[in-house]
Amino acid sequence: MKNILKMFVGFCLVAVAISSCKKDENRIVFQKGSAPVLTANRSATIPLSFITADNPAIAFTWTNPDYKFTTGVSSQDVTYLLEIDTTGANFTNPKRKQLSIGNELSQAFTQSQINDYLLNQLELTAARPHNIELRVKSSLAGSAATELFSNVLKFTVTPYAIPPKITPPASGELYITGDALASSWVNNPPVSQKFTRISNTFYTLNVQLTGGKSYTFLANFGSWDFKYSIKDKNDPALKDGGDFQWGGEDILAPDASGNYKIDVNFQTGKFSVTKI
Repeated sequence: MKNILKMFVGFCLVAVAISSCKKDENRIVFQKGSAPVLTANRSATIPLSFITADNPAIAFTWTNPDYKFTTGVSSQDVTYLLEIDTTGANFTNPKRKQLSIGNELSQAFTQSQINDYLLNQLELTAARPHNIELRVKSSLAGSAATELFSNVLKFTVTPYAIPPKITPPASGELYITGDALASSWVNNPPVSQKFTRISNTFYTLNVQLTGGKSYTFLANFGSWDFKYSIKDKNDPALKDGGDFQWGGEDILAPDASGNYKIDVNFQTGKFSVTKI
């Protein structure tokens, strides 16, 4: 009886081993691919001019990475992300432009498109030359494990000035007011609530805010008639900044009370609120 039992157990172990081997043989394993090769129809510089804003600026093409599995070349769609950053930032700049391409193997841009990325995304100064870099990132279904990066192309660009997205205050001044401030809702706020004008389109201020309260920006001291705010009153998605507009509704302060740096950029039409 014992011998029969041993034989039965042995048979089961062999069966499990054979089954396991078959599973290993049938397992699909990702074997990576080849990094995309990025090329452009011009080199060194990208021409940009307000006069020829609608003209072609540059066109890029890249190769398919040919992702492979143990079963062969992947039949899944490959997606691509074109990244534009300043030279030396190594594509770590939070302001870099990341453009989703889908599964296409090329992308062309007009001069106005490139210029918009430079001014409103990377926030580069107009009428000055800048060095930028571009690369393509490929992946399968957005999986980080399948990401491959192309070679890097470098260019010199000189963005041209364009009208700001939001018209700056004619007064050249900007104030903050609201119950998130110690002075509450007044149209003649103290000098500590006056922004510093860095340029015609950029204002900054370090100020104490009360968490969960509201505020708005005033363009004219002593008047409620000229203000900048947001589209939807106390939109929680804009507590740390975002798009603003002429007029609009009150802005919700961050949850925690404390000192904050508020930047208002009329060129891009965006403001930011950062804890300091």
